[in-house]
Amino acid sequence: MDDEVLEWVERVAGFLTQEYGLPPIAGRVLGWLMACDPPEQSAAQLAEAVAASRASLTTNLRLLLDAGLVGKRLGRGERTAYYRVDDDAWQRVIRRRIATLGSFRDITNAGIELLERDGGRAARVRSADAAFAWLAEAFADAGEPK
Repeated sequence: MDDEVLEWVERVAGFLTQEYGLPPIAGRVLGWLMACDPPEQSAAQLAEAVAASRASLTTNLRLLLDAGLVGKRLGRGERTAYYRVDDDAWQRVIRRRIATLGSFRDITNAGIELLERDGGRAARVRSADAAFAWLAEAFADAGEPK
């Protein structure tokens, strides 16, 4: 892969590390899987591409698999697993995150109720609730990605 693509992979890793707290190796793996050809890569190919140890790679792949950003395929009769970013991975992850907004609002509403009974200390919780309400409304109005 040429240097420009590797630089882009590093930009992806840097962004995901800074904004979402992902480890740099996880960011590199995700960036690589977004740009590589073929789109499915073995652990050995990934380790070489992102210059990671197998142990570190295993830990970071587990993180990306659990987050739903990376899928794993083991072919019938094969011993080698292959990893890829599914075409709809980002939409699935983002939709799941949006769905959690309502769950956190249940918690903030309970906090408001509790803290209002106990002397009106709910201002910060109301502020969080308002922010999550705004986000939920904004996403509800946004529609489907194009």
